[in-house]
Amino acid sequence: MTDERRYLEEESKEIFEAAATAGDSDRHALASTEGLTLAELQDIGAEVGLAPERIADAATALELRRSALPRRTSFGMPIAVGRIIDLPRALTDREWELLVGELRETFNAQGRLGSSGSIRQWTNGNLHAFVEPTEAGYRLRLGTLKGNAQAMNMVGIAGMGLGMVMLVPLLLTGELSIASLTPLLFGAMGAAAFVSNLVRLPRWARRREEQMEYIAARAKALTASDPDRH
Repeated sequence: MTDERRYLEEESKEIFEAAATAGDSDRHALASTEGLTLAELQDIGAEVGLAPERIADAATALELRRSALPRRTSFGMPIAVGRIIDLPRALTDREWELLVGELRETFNAQGRLGSSGSIRQWTNGNLHAFVEPTEAGYRLRLGTLKGNAQAMNMVGIAGMGLGMVMLVPLLLTGELSIASLTPLLFGAMGAAAFVSNLVRLPRWARRREEQMEYIAARAKALTASDPDRH
């Protein structure tokens, strides 16, 4: 059991806070420098009336939250999100079919299936899901890129910059006339593109991360039991 996952102090506190209806679990010494296993956390939780299932669910939720990859950004706005989830074993053919069904329903996309050796994949444009082997077992790798986000940011910056370059000489010479509408139009179009991304990209990223967390939870649930049950 040397490879059993151990939860350090901060992780243990987070698990208990998620599982507990009261804060009395804080009175326990939650973790040594080596951390606590799930079974040890469940033993502690039992002392304060927390069901082992609630501790296990909270631990799984912690793992899923921390499986999120750092967002890739453009001008501080998210343009790509992803998640990597360790799985206890490979998915069976039946489990993979069930997961593909969840992917299609969750992302409202048919997608394309592929495989290479023990690697399975589902892709839909920039959105992808791979089940692949690792040195320790298997993992589910999810990711997506907002294809036009970076281009719109560049168009926005270019439009605002061009508008400023055209407008400044008119301001300096005092030759403001109908001609000044052109740089103002360029600037307004650029600002609109930039602001549009500023509003929509954080919402898009949160939505995709929530969807990926759901898929990750389903993959965990499918591989948590004996494969002969599916």
